[in-house]
Amino acid sequence: MTHCGTVAIVGRPNVGKSTLMNHLIGQKLSITSRKAQTTRHQVMGIWTEGDMQVVFVDTPGIHIGGKRALNRYLNKAASNALQDVDLVVWLLERDRFTGEDAFVEKQIRESGKPLIIALNKVDQVHDKAKLMPVAQKMQMRFPDAEVVPLSALKGHNQDTLMALVGKRIPEGPFMFDPDQLTDKSLRFLVAEIVREKLVRQCGDELPYRTTVEIEKFDEQPDRVYINAVIFVERKSQKPILIGHQGSRLKQIGTDARMDAAELIGLPVHLELWVKVRDRWSDDEAALAQLGYKDP
Repeated sequence: MTHCGTVAIVGRPNVGKSTLMNHLIGQKLSITSRKAQTTRHQVMGIWTEGDMQVVFVDTPGIHIGGKRALNRYLNKAASNALQDVDLVVWLLERDRFTGEDAFVEKQIRESGKPLIIALNKVDQVHDKAKLMPVAQKMQMRFPDAEVVPLSALKGHNQDTLMALVGKRIPEGPFMFDPDQLTDKSLRFLVAEIVREKLVRQCGDELPYRTTVEIEKFDEQPDRVYINAVIFVERKSQKPILIGHQGSRLKQIGTDARMDAAELIGLPVHLELWVKVRDRWSDDEAALAQLGYKDP
């Protein structure tokens, strides 16, 4: 008999959810950066071994304060994931509990789903005894939950997490082919790669006002030809993104092309353009057209 189930990885922004899923799957599927709200969509990562398949759902960071349509979309994508899974892994930053963590806690309690609490970034704690009071406190708040200290970045104790997840996965047929790693298309993954390089290249504010759309994805036997458009919200943002004599856009393209070629397994010819789309992040219709559809 096979076992198959879905597991949502949730938490506030920038706590390490995407890094954790990538390590669990053994493949980079979700983009990562040090900036909050890098993840904007539900991304499934499929782990299959023997008679067990676990479908992890990486979610946008649940946050408070954002008033734009994009913020509402991100929170809804994360909240909806809580309703449709067999198990929740709640990622917290070891000894730090914020108002946004409390906001996440409220939604987890309302979902009523079985829970594993993962205390992240323990590799940065030299005295492991300091983790015990934090773990005990969370155990008291959620008596039925498992509490696991780990490092999403370094991989510490992730085998323990996987063992606990495996115990909660119900019997049932596989949802996906055993060789499949994600539900997302190469087109989607390449757009995310471009956005990751953009986020890492630009300052704190500009990445939140940008999105990427693939206009052309032409797979040939020996090469893939891709045209991508980066949308910004104001004309003044365009030269910032392009950089002096196109230097920043060129670097984004170079970095993205290398990762895309590794993902696809073929050489990639990537062309990037920057266009202005006024207030796209606060326009429901524009969001839908750009792929931010009701999850």
